[in-house]
Amino acid sequence: MRHVIALDVGGTGMKAALAGPGGEVLHRARRATGRDQGPDAVVAGILDFATELRAYGAEHFGMPAAAAGVAVPGIVDEAEGVAVYSANLGWRDVPLRDALAARLDVPVVLGHDVRTGALAEGRVGAGRGADRFLFVALGTGIAGGIGVEGRVESGAHGFAGEIGHIVVRPGGAPCPCGQRGCLERFASAAAVSEAWAAASGDPDADAADCAKAVESGDPKARAVWQDAIDALADGLVTALTLLDPRTLIIGGGLAEAGETLFAPLREAVRHRVTFQKQPSIVPAALGDAAGCLGAGLLAWDLLDRTDRMEVTP
Repeated sequence: MRHVIALDVGGTGMKAALAGPGGEVLHRARRATGRDQGPDAVVAGILDFATELRAYGAEHFGMPAAAAGVAVPGIVDEAEGVAVYSANLGWRDVPLRDALAARLDVPVVLGHDVRTGALAEGRVGAGRGADRFLFVALGTGIAGGIGVEGRVESGAHGFAGEIGHIVVRPGGAPCPCGQRGCLERFASAAAVSEAWAAASGDPDADAADCAKAVESGDPKARAVWQDAIDALADGLVTALTLLDPRTLIIGGGLAEAGETLFAPLREAVRHRVTFQKQPSIVPAALGDAAGCLGAGLLAWDLLDRTDRMEVTP
């Protein structure tokens, strides 16, 4: 059976799959990233893992994978196939696409992890059927993916969707990006954890604890939560004004709070829009499988383009 390798490289672990032509998952595997051994070891581990996946496909499905899609964190030059920078993995300017293509002897496509997850959510997840969507991941930081007609926009320099660095509180808390008042300094899971730890006096408290305290009616928790909701709504309305998406998909750790997040967020956005059309605001559907599924979609897209080029006279 014709299939592709889909690989999602994270800061601590790698998720992989062999995906069939209909997107069906034929095989799943996981492995530690091994970042504690240094960036060269991480790259070697990715190459070895992909080689094992190729061998598994050849043995169990009668042929090796026809292509591979790989999602990686950090700054990614998708056109050149280069993993430019990742603080989590410690690498700079890694020509990962070419290294994998040489090892596997098949076409390879490299994608940014959040944009790749956005692609999956847009095509087969919460945004299925939406011609234009915005995916926002609320994790340690905040990042997004702009979906247009079945693809996700990378931008001229690979930075499209970095909604976490919209300034929502001018002159506010400094951000590692060099600005002050960035959205992710107020509305990410890490920011809520930090604020709730300070407000509750418990240094080990996190965003999930804050959400539980909100549900139990704790006024301090509600104040912390509302501050985050207000900042998030300010950032989202800026994005809605620029992009006019039909569907707004919220994922990441903070979205696990469910309606504790979504109910006040919808209301906060509703109060802020004027001429804009408020999109549907929905939770992501694919969880931590989104990046891997998206990598598979990238690989099939690459094959589709390759197949068309081969038959063009």
